[in-house]
Amino acid sequence: MPTWTDALRRFIAQADDAGILVMCSGVVLSNNRRRLDPEEFRGFAIVDDRAPLVFVNGADTKAAQMFTLAHELAHIWLGQSALSDSQASQIPDNRVERWCNQVAAELLVPLEILSREYDRTAALDEEISRLSRYFKVSTLVILRRIHDAGGLTREELWDSYNDEMARILAFPRGSGGNYYLTQEVRVSRRFARALIANTLEGQTLYRDAFRLLGFSKQTTFQNLGRSLGVLD
Repeated sequence: MPTWTDALRRFIAQADDAGILVMCSGVVLSNNRRRLDPEEFRGFAIVDDRAPLVFVNGADTKAAQMFTLAHELAHIWLGQSALSDSQASQIPDNRVERWCNQVAAELLVPLEILSREYDRTAALDEEISRLSRYFKVSTLVILRRIHDAGGLTREELWDSYNDEMARILAFPRGSGGNYYLTQEVRVSRRFARALIANTLEGQTLYRDAFRLLGFSKQTTFQNLGRSLGVLD
């Protein structure tokens, strides 16, 4: 995929196709003044036989959201609901969290492929930047996987991690984008399609559908339906 946003959207769509509801938002309900802090949590998973759900904190970077989604999917596969602060660079004390981190890292950056792609003769900062674009993950994930591949000692990993974290924090996060694409991700494409279809069939009141989707206008409902392919 050409960008992190495209890669994340494709990843979410793949989870959706597998029957998993994926919701991604960076604010409480639709209130842009109530931002969700990634330092408090990055995501959670709710295991359910009929409607397994993953929530990703959309206030985090796109690259971090990729890892969070993979981590929460591991919880779904394991069959254990969880609230997570998943970071690839860390080794959690909790055995389940550690396992989910390992699964997420291998899913996003397979060690066999990384070992083949990693150029040990290149400057580390240039190489982690290149590999992060290649795998569409954060440079922090790449640092961790280079360590896993034996390219960095534990001390070198943490020195490089701290330098890279300082660099990342110096850049502001982007915002905006297509409203309807954002809305699909916020409430889950699978959920939105089902709810809009159910409303059009007369089984759900428009008032209730608007409340669940987070808006109040009929035109917004119709435009979202068209964006999702439910309406012509």
